[in-house]
Amino acid sequence: MTQTTVRVGKSLRPQGKVRQEDARRHHRTLLLQHLFRTGAASRADLARTSGLTRVTVSDLVGEMLADGLVEELGAPAEARVGKPPTLVGMVVDSSHVVSLDLSSVDTMQGAVMNLAGAVVDRAEVSSGGARGTDAVALAVELARTLVERSGRPVLGIGIGSPGIVDDRGTVLDAPNLGWHGTDLAGEVAAATGLPVHVANDANVAALAEHTYGGAAEGGLLVLRVGFGVGAGLILEGVLLHGHAAAAGEIGHVTAEDDGEPCACGRTGCLETLLAVPRLRARLAAADDETALLAATGARLGEVLAPIVGALNVHELVLTGPLDLLDGALRDAVTTTLRRRVMAVTSDSLTVRTSNLGDDVVLVGAAGLVLAGELGVS
Repeated sequence: MTQTTVRVGKSLRPQGKVRQEDARRHHRTLLLQHLFRTGAASRADLARTSGLTRVTVSDLVGEMLADGLVEELGAPAEARVGKPPTLVGMVVDSSHVVSLDLSSVDTMQGAVMNLAGAVVDRAEVSSGGARGTDAVALAVELARTLVERSGRPVLGIGIGSPGIVDDRGTVLDAPNLGWHGTDLAGEVAAATGLPVHVANDANVAALAEHTYGGAAEGGLLVLRVGFGVGAGLILEGVLLHGHAAAAGEIGHVTAEDDGEPCACGRTGCLETLLAVPRLRARLAAADDETALLAATGARLGEVLAPIVGALNVHELVLTGPLDLLDGALRDAVTTTLRRRVMAVTSDSLTVRTSNLGDDVVLVGAAGLVLAGELGVS
C-alpha cells in the first residue's frame, strides 16, 4: 500500500516516450501532466505536445473521462475555421487528498485538499510533546478524521515529517519526535486502507514550491524552519535524497563551536539557533530583537553559502513563521550570500519567503500523492 513518490535521479515531470511495458501508464501521465500544468486542451493539442498519435490520445482521454479525472468543456471561445475542437480539462474535485504536516512545534496539522492544491477542510490536534508511539497514534487519528470528512474518494495520504525519511516512508531518525526506524507510512496505511506517501517536511516544502508555488527553472533550495530545521533541494528537475536519505539535513551542521546542546546529542547545531522554539526563546530574552534576527540571518547565510555556491542554486525560499524569517533575517541572509558567493551565482540568486504561507507543507504533501498516484507534479 505504501510507495515512493519521487526517487533520486527521476525527473519530477515526465518527458518523451518509454518502453512498451510502461507505455500506457506513462502516456496517460504525459496527458495529465499537460492538463495539470497548462490547463484545458483539445485532443489535437494533446497529441502535438505529447508526440502521441491522435488515436492513442483519444483512447486515453476516453479512459480518463470514464474514470472521472477529466471532463469535456466544450469549444474554445475564440472562433476558428471549420469544426471547433472540444476542450478537455482535469476535474480537480474528482477525488481528494489528505495531507498532514507534522513539522509544527505543538500541533499536528491536516487538511483535505483537491487536486489543484486548494484546501477543502482542515483539522489539527495538539501534540502536547507526544513522542514515539504516542505521536504515531496522534498522526493516525488525524488522518482517519480527515478521510472520514472528505466528501470524495481519497486518492491517498501525504505526510510531511521532520527527520530523515527513506523511500518506503519509514522515519529513520526524528529526534524531536522520538522516532527511530518508525514505519509511519505503514502504520497510517494499515489504519486507513489508503496509499500513504511520507517524506521529510523540507523536501515536501520543496515539492510544493516546484508544483504549486511558481518556482522558477533552475536550482531550488527550500529551507524549512519549524520544530527543527531542514532543507529540500531540487536540481535540474530532480528532488535530491542523497546517501542514506539525509540530503538537506543542514539543521545538524555545526554553526557554533560553543553553542547550545541539540536534540541530536551534539552542540551548536544550526537548529539550536534557528528552530522556532529556540529562536523565539532567544528573542524573548534579547534587548534588540532586530539585531538578533540580523545576526541569526548572517550566521545562516554563512552556513548556506557553500551549498549555494557549489550547486549554483537559483532560488532560496525560506518557509516558516514570517514574523521570524521575513525582514531583518532574510535581508541578512541575502547580504551574506552575496558577499560570500561569486557574482556569477549571487547576481542571479533570488532569496524570498514562500508564496504558499503556512500551508506549504500541506500543499507539498498533496503534491506527494499526485506525483505518486497520478505521476504529475
